[in-house]
Amino acid sequence: MFDMMKMMGKVKEMQAKMKEAQENLEFIKETGEAGAGMVKATVNGKKQVLSIEVDESLMTKEDREVVQDLTVAAINNALDKVEVKAKEEIKKSTDGLLPNIPGMDLGGMF
Repeated sequence: MFDMMKMMGKVKEMQAKMKEAQENLEFIKETGEAGAGMVKATVNGKKQVLSIEVDESLMTKEDREVVQDLTVAAINNALDKVEVKAKEEIKKSTDGLLPNIPGMDLGGMF
């Protein structure tokens, strides 16, 4: 027989685990690079840019557009990497709380 109280307890447990996982995303960091490492961007699991590093050799007026393009590429690279880690963290935090339902990806909620 279906136990509604048990189900509600699982939902509350899952909510707490999801909140904890969301809070932990701040501590997941990933660095992306572009231009053979001449531009590096570090982001966290909340998709916030934490730092940008630009090699001194790129700091001329003529290379301004190149630096801008490489910065965008490095940030996008870091965001791609951190998204994978964030999904892994969410999956790890909620593992075993809900049955495996095909097509239901809770990691995509973030």
